[in-house]
This record gives sequence, structure tokens and C-alpha cells, in this order.
Amino acid sequence: MIDVYTTVLIRFGELALKGKNRADFEARLIQDIKRRLKVYPELAFWRTHGRLYIELGGTPYEAVAEPLQRIFGLISFSPAIRVPLDLEAIQAAALRLVEAARPKTFKVSARRTARAFPVPTPELMKRVGAYVLKRVPGLKVDVHTPEQEVMVEVRQEGAFVYDRVVPGAGGFPVGTSGKVVLLLSGGIDSPVAGWYIMRKGAEVEAVYYHSPPYTSERAKLKVVELARLLSFWSGRVRLRVVPFTEIQEALKASVPEPLLTTFMRRYMMRIAERIADEVGALALATGESLGQVASQTLENLHVIAAATRLPVLRPLIGLDKTEIIALARKIGTYETSILPYEDCCTVFTPAHPQTKPKLAKVEAIEARAGLDREGMIGRALQGTEVLELSPETPPARFEAELELYL
Repeated sequence: MIDVYTTVLIRFGELALKGKNRADFEARLIQDIKRRLKVYPELAFWRTHGRLYIELGGTPYEAVAEPLQRIFGLISFSPAIRVPLDLEAIQAAALRLVEAARPKTFKVSARRTARAFPVPTPELMKRVGAYVLKRVPGLKVDVHTPEQEVMVEVRQEGAFVYDRVVPGAGGFPVGTSGKVVLLLSGGIDSPVAGWYIMRKGAEVEAVYYHSPPYTSERAKLKVVELARLLSFWSGRVRLRVVPFTEIQEALKASVPEPLLTTFMRRYMMRIAERIADEVGALALATGESLGQVASQTLENLHVIAAATRLPVLRPLIGLDKTEIIALARKIGTYETSILPYEDCCTVFTPAHPQTKPKLAKVEAIEARAGLDREGMIGRALQGTEVLELSPETPPARFEAELELYL
């Protein structure tokens, strides 16, 4: 289709429910949009109550469409032709859209909030439709399943003529709901959990537990790439790579093998809690789904969460694996997540894990083991590598591996 659009209409969605805080949420969203689109200096932004408009200024609509679809807080947007409040101008804009799309069938719909506009809404639809039909040979009206629907909005700030409504990411602007520490592995689930947390307005600080020589540098790069892919939705992600080898080896030598994963997860929670305190986060988040694996039974989740005083958010708790995979594909992390590089949890998974541990028993075993908990956690934190990821970060190169594995 020829690019005839002059303006993009932005709709805010859930922000309309925010009452007195609505202005603050909208301001944060507009700031995020401007930051994501700063590479297009010819764009101009202006707003009215509940709407934001982007004047394209010659920038192709397709150039801004993809970034807009990844901005949380947008419920939808439409590329439009903006014209004065004049019937002839509206008719001409509708004709331009139809001539550009060349459909066989079409319909016209309209809504009018500018009550001073002299043409009533039903009459507006009829006159715009008749104007287009007269000038496009072979075109027919289909009010049920048209190939193209031309929509007209008549507002105080002008008339907007468009033919599509593009779904946005929804949710709230990132940073409006505080900060959360995400336990990020190389699997399918945790990046999707991170996306859900971001979508509800929280800023994510990601933590990955790395265990060389049991996990390779490729496994680490895989998680770095997952964090980079998440940054396309949030603008940035800070990733902490925590050395976990000492803790895993100490646990393997000191606790019953069926409980090894449970103990490892408890230490991960403790380290994540220390990081949360450092960065001002008020919760932890994981990709756990109830009953999906042995460590995600209700009993194990209870024992693992007891190791931290912070709330543990589990946005995937009721989803099936097929649903999680579909979401991973949607947000762009699936192909990286399935690369065959094992993380520390997988390498140390016991052959017969305990599915129904008791908290009192686990705490008693931990006390008898006599491990230097504070020393190990302190050394892990001291050796942590901090990486700042953004859409501008060069991607990790896994093309050869993807081709072989898929």
C-alpha cells in the first residue's frame, strides 16, 4: 500500500482508569514514546484529553509502527490522514485511502465528538461512501465483511480518516509500578514472566546464576541475549550475572540429592533479595508455573519462597506450557530460549527430586549442614558482573546454532 498517512493516533487504554494519577501515567508514556522514536527528528507530538497524536512530517508510517507495538501503555494506534473539519476534505482523504489500498469492497464508519460539525454521523457515512463509490470503478459496498473499512473520527482538533486499528502491547508504562528483581534463566518461561512484569509497569532488574565450568560461556551469552530481547519492550534491562558454582558445589556435598534443587532455589532467592534491597526493588519474580516440574509443586514453591521476606511474583503460575511457548514466540524470545545451552539448574537437577518437602525438615537439614551461608552469598555478590542491555546493544550471534537446532 502507498504510504498516504500524515498522523498516528495513539490510544491509551488502561490509563483511562487511573483517575487522579492519569496525567502522571500519560506523561510517562509520552516520554517513553518520544525516547523510542528519537531517531526520527521530523516527528511532532501533541496531545488532547486521552489521546496523543504523532505528526509524521514525512517519516514513513512503517518506520514507527514496530516500535509503537512494543511500548507498554498503548492499547492501540491508527495511521491516519488528518484534515480540517470540512466535508470535502474528509471525502478526499477517504478516496486517497481507497485508491492506495485498491479493495474490491469497502464500508465507511464514523464517529463525531465535535458536535459543532454540521453533518450528522449517519449522513457523514453516506456522503463519504457515495463520494468514493462514484470515483472508483468496480468498487462495491459490503457492510459485513469488507476488504477495507474507512473510519472517520470528527473531533475538535480535526478530522482523522484511517483504515486500520493496530493492537498495542497494553498494560502500563514501564517504571510506573516500581521495580522487581527477575530470576532470569536461559529457558522459555522466565523471559515471558519478565515481559508480563514489565507490561504491568514494573522496571525489571534481571539476575542470572552462572556456574562455570558446569555451564558454558555460550549459556551466559544466551541469557544476555534474552535480556537484550526484553529490552526491546522496556527500553533497557540491567542484568546481573552472579557466580553460583561455589554454592552449588557446597550444596551438592552437604544436602540430600532429592532436595538439591530446592536448596539451590532458596539460595537464589536470598541473593536476589540482597540485590533487591540494593536497587530498591519491592518484589522478586520467577517463571514458575504450578506443577510444571518437580521443583514447582505447591510444597516446593512454599519452601523456596520461605527463604525470602519479599513477595515472589509468578505471573505464569496458571499457564500451560503450550500457552507459555505461544507467548515466547509473540515477544520474540522463543528461538533464543530453545538453543541447547544448559543453565546451572539443569546441570544439577537430581535424578529423583523431592516433590513434597516440609519447611521444618529443610530448615533443619540446612542448620545441620553448617554451611557458610553469609560468606558464600557475600562472595557471589562481590563477583557479580553487571551488564546494561538495550535495543542498541549488539546481539549475540547464534545464527549457526539456530539453523542446526530448529
